[in-house]
Amino acid sequence: MRLKLILYCVAFMSFLTIAGQACFGGNEERTENKKMKYILTELEYPVDALEPWIDSETVAIHHGKHQAAYVANLNKALESEPNFKFDGSVEALISGLDKVPENIRTAVRNNGGGVWNHTFYWRGLSPEKSEPSPELMAAIKESFGSFEELKKQMNAAAVGRFGSGWAWLGVSPDGKLKICSTPNQDAPIMGEAVSACNMIPILTIDVWEHAYYLKYQNRRPEYAECIWNIVNWKRVSERYQFAVDKKKVLL
Repeated sequence: MRLKLILYCVAFMSFLTIAGQACFGGNEERTENKKMKYILTELEYPVDALEPWIDSETVAIHHGKHQAAYVANLNKALESEPNFKFDGSVEALISGLDKVPENIRTAVRNNGGGVWNHTFYWRGLSPEKSEPSPELMAAIKESFGSFEELKKQMNAAAVGRFGSGWAWLGVSPDGKLKICSTPNQDAPIMGEAVSACNMIPILTIDVWEHAYYLKYQNRRPEYAECIWNIVNWKRVSERYQFAVDKKKVLL
């Protein structure tokens, strides 16, 4: 009887461990051959939580199809180059593209960027109302004159990006806030060889059509304006402070 009880406890603890990894795992996992395999990071809220500003169908497809495809294609690219033994986060991977073998560098740049950019984007949004911290608001006023001017310039960067890409708000080396945009799945963290942004990003707006087309069709300016209703200012403020204090990006 005692042995059965022990075996039951061991089995139950194993179940909890597996379930915990499935529910709370990060964006990578170890495989038997020690190579890193990246996984799709879960959303921090239900797919309908951003309604009415971003509809649930768009969120479900955007995250569960588009972002998932970037994860799958990133893993595929890395698996095709068995001699590349990188063992780190997606952020570290795309921040050091010069170390990635040339034959898979473009695939890693595009798909790794797609993985990281989307996670950064989703975590910068929230159904919970919040406001910029006093420190961030002071920086906004110093850099742009007013919060409305920040929105105006950020929207212009989003709307003005030809084709697909991203608009970014970030902290420049002098400590001030700045705005830039990147094409495709490029990101400021990829360095000056890829992006001329030269900033630590704290907020982004995804302007690929799959981010807004089901609800807004060709009305990208309307999407850019509406997204301010769901910005996670608590997270953005934390990112700002981390950039100022640590000189690093906070996902």
